[in-house]
Amino acid sequence: MTTENSICSVLGIKYPILQGGMAWVATAELAAAVSNAGGLGIIGAGHMPAEALKVEVLKAKQLTKKPFGVNVMLMSPHVKEVINLLLEEKVAVITTGAGNPGEYIPAFKAIGTKVIPVVASVALAKRLARLGVDALIAEGTESGGHVGELTTMCLLPQIVDAVDIPVIAAGGIADGRGMAAALALGAQAVQIGTRFVVSNECTAHEEYKKAIIKAKDRSAVMTGASTGHPVRVLENQLAREFMTMERNGATVEELDAFGAGKLKLAARDGEVRLGSVMAGQCSGMLNEIKPVAEIIEDLMTGLVNTIDRLKKIHF
Repeated sequence: MTTENSICSVLGIKYPILQGGMAWVATAELAAAVSNAGGLGIIGAGHMPAEALKVEVLKAKQLTKKPFGVNVMLMSPHVKEVINLLLEEKVAVITTGAGNPGEYIPAFKAIGTKVIPVVASVALAKRLARLGVDALIAEGTESGGHVGELTTMCLLPQIVDAVDIPVIAAGGIADGRGMAAALALGAQAVQIGTRFVVSNECTAHEEYKKAIIKAKDRSAVMTGASTGHPVRVLENQLAREFMTMERNGATVEELDAFGAGKLKLAARDGEVRLGSVMAGQCSGMLNEIKPVAEIIEDLMTGLVNTIDRLKKIHF
């Protein structure tokens, strides 16, 4: 099964599927597996120092000869060093979040690296498009981790209508039906995070994966709205305590201190009761751990089947 569109040509991939660059979860192993299966794997840099990220980049280069990317959190204290590393290693694609990548775009363009920011509003999408980015990821609030306010279904078509560059849909997409919906709304590709967490190749702790598999339709909740940096996680003791602190008027500093290090605690150490299990609202749709190649095959088969079914509808 093959597919061709502009984003596949731009990124040098077979299928219009990007894997989300999730901190502490999206390591070289996962990124390489997604790229080898025809999508675009992405390493999540998070707050990683450049030396640690270099280890992941070099490992990914050993595991795949296909293009892969790195997600850069622009508010990381190590961002300058990380950017220099990615320029040195000539990473094919960078996706960005939590900031404006404008100052780095000329250097990346000079070496052929594609720059694709994650956006949660039309205003930011238009601003970044004017700076010359190669594409945009329109991420709805259904996503896991840091989120905006608008749903994917409302955000995506507005961004598609507002810019003249390819748009990639993210948020709440876990199967071929979700892909079909995103493409119908004007996206040229999708970015998927939570579905790839529950893959064999993902190095997240097994308890983290099990928590996602056990999740129901209302298990993913949003915390941190009062801090200005809302985060979607699976409800557990940590999330309930955090939300109680918010209701009781805790300061941003108190909340930030309480949440510090909790993602690593869950994703690497497997403490899913007191750790931050970042996952999207699609968690309730997931019920098994599978190899990445099978997940991508399921996505593409589901996409084709959905389109075929729609063709049979007569009005």
